[in-house]
This record gives sequence, structure tokens and C-alpha cells, in this order.
Amino acid sequence: MRKRYKVAFICVHNSCRSQIAEALGKYYASDVFESYSAGTETKPMINQDAVRIMKELYGIDMEKSQRSKLLSDIPPVDVVITMGCNVHCPYLPCSLREDWGLVDPTGKSDEEFIKVIEEIETKILELKRKFSV
Repeated sequence: MRKRYKVAFICVHNSCRSQIAEALGKYYASDVFESYSAGTETKPMINQDAVRIMKELYGIDMEKSQRSKLLSDIPPVDVVITMGCNVHCPYLPCSLREDWGLVDPTGKSDEEFIKVIEEIETKILELKRKFSV
């Protein structure tokens, strides 16, 4: 039986890219890994453009299944994926760490949001393939 990894998608505010990654991880790869997201700070709500576009593209309502969380709110994980915080990214103990270096689409056009979401989707599928071997 293959190990089911716990993957944390980490960003400072846990309101946009990391939330999208958590949602797409659950959508595409829940059979291979558990997806969590968290940050060193929280926002009162998930980025509303991200919520709207994820509903439009995938039918995923992130507000129903997710909330902004601190690092201390998630269980110990095997893998940490940082989003590309452009500051000192939060630290969380793990056995594997990657930085995806994603541009923050907050405040940008829907087209920019969609580019970032598609990049996250590609990386989630790559991660799934990596852990399925």
C-alpha cells in the first residue's frame, strides 16, 4: 500500500495562491495526498476573486470547505510547498520542500488570475504524478 502524503501549501497570508492550491489538490489528487494550506498570518476571508474564478472554472466553492489558517492550525505534514512569497517564506518542518515561485495575482485582472490558477493546476498534477510512482 502506497503512503498517502500530507502536503501543505504555504503562503504568508493564506488567502489566495495557497488556498487555490489546497482546493486543486483536493480536487485532483485526494487519492494520492491530503492537501492543507496555511500561513503566518490570516485574512478575514479568502480572496474573493480567487473564490469567484475557482467557482467559474471548476465549480469549487472554496468558502464552503476552506478558511484562512495559521501554520499551527494544520497537522504535521510530509511536504511543504511555498508559493513564492517574495519575503521570507514561513517555515514548517517536513521531509520535502519546494518553492513554486508563483506571482501573486491579487488585485490583477481575471486573465492574470487564470494564468496563476492554470500554473497551480499543472504543478498539482505534476506533484500527483511524482507521488503516484
